[in-house]
This record gives sequence, C-alpha cells and structure tokens, in this order.
Amino acid sequence: MSWSRLPNPIRASILWVGYALASVGLIDRHRAQRTTDLAWPRIVTGIARMSKTAADVAMVGIAIGSSAIAGLAFAGPYWGMAFALGGGIAGGTISLVSQRYGAKAWHELDLAIKSSAIVVVIITVPVALFFFLFAEQLISLLGAEGDALRYGSDYLRVIALGVPFAGLNLIGSRALVGADDAWTPMIIRSGGAVANIGLNAIFIFGLGLGVVGAALGTVVSNVLVMAVFTLGFLSGGVRGVGSFPVTVRAGGPYLERGLVRDLVEISTPLVLGDSARFGAQFPLIFIVATFGDTVLAAYEIAKRVRGLLNTPGWGFSLASSSLVGQQLGVGDEDTAGEYGREIIIFAMTVYAFGAIFAFVFAEQISRMFVDDPATLPIAEPFVQIAALSVVFWGIDGAATGPLRASGDTRWPFYAGLLGLYAFAIPLAYLGSATALGIYGLYLALVAETVVPAGVVYYRFATDKWKEVSRRYRPEVALGDD
Repeated sequence: MSWSRLPNPIRASILWVGYALASVGLIDRHRAQRTTDLAWPRIVTGIARMSKTAADVAMVGIAIGSSAIAGLAFAGPYWGMAFALGGGIAGGTISLVSQRYGAKAWHELDLAIKSSAIVVVIITVPVALFFFLFAEQLISLLGAEGDALRYGSDYLRVIALGVPFAGLNLIGSRALVGADDAWTPMIIRSGGAVANIGLNAIFIFGLGLGVVGAALGTVVSNVLVMAVFTLGFLSGGVRGVGSFPVTVRAGGPYLERGLVRDLVEISTPLVLGDSARFGAQFPLIFIVATFGDTVLAAYEIAKRVRGLLNTPGWGFSLASSSLVGQQLGVGDEDTAGEYGREIIIFAMTVYAFGAIFAFVFAEQISRMFVDDPATLPIAEPFVQIAALSVVFWGIDGAATGPLRASGDTRWPFYAGLLGLYAFAIPLAYLGSATALGIYGLYLALVAETVVPAGVVYYRFATDKWKEVSRRYRPEVALGDD
C-alpha cells in the first residue's frame, strides 16, 4: 500500500474538502484525490517547519521576553533572503525535474538535480560567510538598539552557518516532489523540524543559550536533513523512510551547459521574486520598529501565525507545479490547465477554513507566544488581519504553480514587486508618518497578499504560460534509455 494512502487526519480533512467541491461540480474527483495525495505530505512538512519557526519565537518569548522576539524579527529578513536564493533555484529544479520525469528522460533528470545542487552551493556559501562576519552591522542597519540588537546579532551570526545546508535541502525536496513523491521529503524534513524543536528546547531551556540556542537548533537540524537526502539520492533510499523515485550517480558528469542555462533562466525570476518579497521585509521591519519593540513583537507574532496558516500553499503550489509539469511534459496542455484551475479552487477553500479559525481564536493564539499585558492587546488584531490576508496567499501560491511548472516565472516576480513595493511598504510608511498610525500596518499586511494574487491569477487565466512551456520541454517525448 502507498504510504500516501494510509489514514491520517490531515489527508482525510483535505480530501473531504476536495470531495465536497467535486460533489457540486467545481473540481474533478479523481484530480482532487491525486492532488491531495501529492499535496498533503508537503502540507505536513510545512506545518512542521513553520511550527518550528513559531516555536523559535514562542520559546525565546517565554524564556526572555518581547525584546528577544524583536531581535528575531530583525534577523528574520536576512535568513529570508538566503532562503529566497535556495528556494528560487529549487523552483527551477521542480520545473526541470517534473517535465523530465513525465517524459522519462532519466539522464537529463540526473544532471538537473546535480546542476541544481552545485549552483545553490556556489550562491549560498558567500552569503553565509557575509552574514557571519557582519551580523551586528547588518542588524543595526534596521534600527535595532540595546537588547534587540544584541539578540538579533547573536541569532544571525549562528544561523548563517546553516544557509548552504538549507539551500541543498530545498533542492532535494523539490526534486522528489517533481518526481511525484511528496511523502519522502515530508518524512525527512518534518523529522528535521521535530528534531529542531527538541534541540531548541534543550539549547534554550536546558543549556540556557537563549537566542543562540534557537539558531543552533536550526543549523544542526539542517545538517542532519541534508545528510539523509544525500544518502537517499546516492543509494536509492533510506531505511525507515523508503525508496527514492529517482537516484543520482556519484560519478560525473555533474553539469550540462544547456540544463544549467535553462535552470538559471527559469530560476532567476523566482530568485528575484523571492528576493523582492523577502527584501521588502527590510524596510517593513525598519518602519514597524519605529512604533517600538512591543509593536514589532506583535507584528512578528502575526507573521509567524500567518506562516502557519499558509502551510496548505506548500502542498497545493508544489502539487500544481508537479502535476501540471507532468502533463506539459507529454504535451497535454488541456489537462494541465484543468489541474491548475481546480487546484486554485481547492486551495482557496482550504485556506478559508484556517483563516476563520485563526480570526475567531486570535486572543488565545497570541497568548501562546507572549504573556506581556502590554503586547497582547496589540498582537490580537494583528493576528486577525493576518488571518484574513492569508486567503489571498492561497490564490497566489496555487496560481503560481502552473506558471512555475511551465517556466513562465516572470509574472510572479512582477506581482511580488508590485504588491510589496507599490502598496505594502508605502502603506506602512503612511502609518508611521501620518495619523493613519497602526492601521497603515494592517493595510500593508493585506496589500502584501491581495495585489500579487490578482496579478498572478490574471496571468494564469490568459493561458500564455502554456506557450512558454514549449520552450522548456524535453526533447525526448517518450523516454530514453
């Protein structure tokens, strides 16, 4: 029996939503099941990993207080920028792998994974070194002072060591999802996230390392996850996890010029788009910090909650990329379009349930992060606004999936720029500079998701991405030996 068909509450809940939508004719029942089977393991991975990031905030908040949360908020954009580099390359990886897996082009698939790994190492190692050497200067650029500056610098200096490992883990995960296997990366990365939380507890509370302990737990867990991925790709599987659908030969060749060119061409807009999205956090954090550490801590709590609510997008976006990419790989553009449209509807519905829950229980959720009476009344409305805005992230992520699979990755980049730089940042600034006040921050949270969702969905609806995909499909349509 397939592991993905074993009973579990998350899969059952998502599949129930899919079948409900199918019963009223909004999506196809078979495609709902296939989407669920591929999406739910990635959603579990997202829940585990975002729970880990939320646990970082909650643990240091409990152990130290709001100033430590503010310190993590100042360091967050830098980690996000490093993650954008790895994630962008990995987005190109899933495009290349899914099409070659669908066409059974095994030799090109092996080279696509190797090339992706080499490129991500070349990019992330200098970034990690830069963060390590200039941590305090980088944190101070955002306006951090006093305890928040010290906590943020300590956290960034240590977590920088994990940047290359995190990038390689993204490559491994996306390669397996592109090969129609979301279960294996779920087990590996979720296991790493659980280990991370456990290590955090030991380092923060057991050893009293505070924010350094939170960063150290992240680094160690990423190293462990990378080791498991490496073993699986080289040997064909990992005991206790299962076999890998694709393997990588230890010997050469390691790079192929055409594949590297395609990878860079597809990934560059994704890297730029993710960098634009994470880069916008620098001025946003700087602006929010002008309201004081208490508001910054509340803002950070809301962002972590929204990250948890966004975890369905981890599954639906990648399922869409993989399923649409496989159909494009064999030239079936009509079915690819149907998968894309139905997954958008599916994702929106699942997101709505999570948003409603978080909005209703915003006060209780806020108390899980901080018990400071000065911070709680501010955190609650931030969490409610974040809950409302996250539904549009569901549309954005699901609509980006087909574009990523086809190689049409420029529009998500443009959408991110528009939402953040033309709307979110100006609205936040108006809040700090006018009587709009904290309402400007609320509006910024909403604009950050609404604008990109509209732009990306428009591009999906035009079907132009199908034409773009013809430039990147494998030359071998029926497989090779």
